[in-house]
Amino acid sequence: MGDMKAVDTLFPLLLKEWKQSWVKATNSAGELKCKVELAWGDGYENGDELIAAMDAANVESVLATDLLAWSYPRQTRFAMDMTETIAELTTKYPGRVYGLADYDPFDIRGSLRKLEDDVTKRGYKGVYIHIYGYDIGLDHRKMYPLYAACEAMGVPVSMQVGHVLEAMPSEHGRPIQIDRIACDFPGLTLIGTHTGYPWVDELIAVTTKWPNVYLSVSAWLPKYFTPSLVGFLKSRVGAQKVLFGSNGLSWSRYWEGFQAMGLREDTLQAVMYDNPKRVFGI
Repeated sequence: MGDMKAVDTLFPLLLKEWKQSWVKATNSAGELKCKVELAWGDGYENGDELIAAMDAANVESVLATDLLAWSYPRQTRFAMDMTETIAELTTKYPGRVYGLADYDPFDIRGSLRKLEDDVTKRGYKGVYIHIYGYDIGLDHRKMYPLYAACEAMGVPVSMQVGHVLEAMPSEHGRPIQIDRIACDFPGLTLIGTHTGYPWVDELIAVTTKWPNVYLSVSAWLPKYFTPSLVGFLKSRVGAQKVLFGSNGLSWSRYWEGFQAMGLREDTLQAVMYDNPKRVFGI
């Protein structure tokens, strides 16, 4: 891709210690219905190894998730909390690693206190929500304190939409819920991740309707995009509303997939770099 660089807007912090905690929690309980950890590889030993891999793939920055994935049957957190680790990497590698905070709708006050610290003290750039295990919708009243706080602080909220591959009900990830949230928080930037599959057209419709709503292609390699998503991506509007995110999948395979799709160079530049930097204020 020559000198073109990327900003990964959804990157699970794949240090070995975190990955091992995820695998142990999900596999021991039989809650993971796919083998996403195989696509993640072995994990990185430390920050230096991560940065070296980013350099090799022309990835300028990653937005690392402190992923608060909540077990539906066990009602507990899946993997270890990486809040302080992300903050340390942000300090050690300025401009390369940023954090995306979490939110627990069952601990609203505690979550809002932590969110303020994440943004004001740890340099986090937004929030990422994995809603399914809580068995509530994205537009549930317990989520609204988060949206109000993020709108006031001017930080975006990313949320997984579409089906979920863990043993959780997928219905809470319907992208159309973003429409109601955007109605109530017109100043809040919202990002639907994972393409919204199988409700891709819902996510495209909401993204097209609202100037503050964006679509992330995280977790889906380009060869698996639906025809409607490919068409949207190649359109004038879509080129400004789609964000690159890997969810830990191979950066090189994304580059190769977008090349094979025949995207215009200015569209690829927007999706991989310009849109992410603008939306997250990097």
